[in-house]
Amino acid sequence: MRAMILAAGRGERMRPLTDKIPKPLIKIHSKALIVWHIEKLAYLGFSEIVINIAHLGDKIISYLGDGSKWGVSLLFSDERESGALESAGGIIKALPLLGDDTFLVVNGDVWCDYEFESDFDLGDDLAHLILVTNPKHNLAGDFGLDKDRATNNADIKYTFSGIGYYSPKLFNTLYEAKLPLAPILRQAIDNKRVSASVYDGVWHDIGTPERLSVAEATSL
Repeated sequence: MRAMILAAGRGERMRPLTDKIPKPLIKIHSKALIVWHIEKLAYLGFSEIVINIAHLGDKIISYLGDGSKWGVSLLFSDERESGALESAGGIIKALPLLGDDTFLVVNGDVWCDYEFESDFDLGDDLAHLILVTNPKHNLAGDFGLDKDRATNNADIKYTFSGIGYYSPKLFNTLYEAKLPLAPILRQAIDNKRVSASVYDGVWHDIGTPERLSVAEATSL
């Protein structure tokens, strides 16, 4: 299974830090966020990792190289000319690099101790979402859960962690453009093609300086 790290975002809420440093290279416990992901992916058996880049993307390429340092192959999906294509748009552009089988996608700005599964079986589903308990900045949540099925309508909702397993079929009728992921997932959920599970370990969305400080005070 191949993995993709979403790393093209501008990181507006982290400015002025992200005026000079792409958000995935922000360090937590003296290690870049994206390196935390690469090290764990390599340890868990992923050998090919796709990274999309846009804002300050040359710095990401220069910092990471070809991945040989971690025993993996890094493939870069370049959005610098078009500008960041958002989550779904970035995935669609990268599909030729992701292959025909199930692939993992993780947001480059989350920090967690979730263990990615290199042999995850989607069955007939189009996606499996990892959900977490709602943090303070998203108390309403995103998706409900009915047994192992994601739902759009529920009294209790959880936050999408930014980690998911996807079939290329979820995107095969879509064209490369600036597209968010949530509406695509909601349609697939309505069609009962999305499973989900709740992860209760360490998870932080490093979206603001305040959240970075909270994560810095946490140990994995």
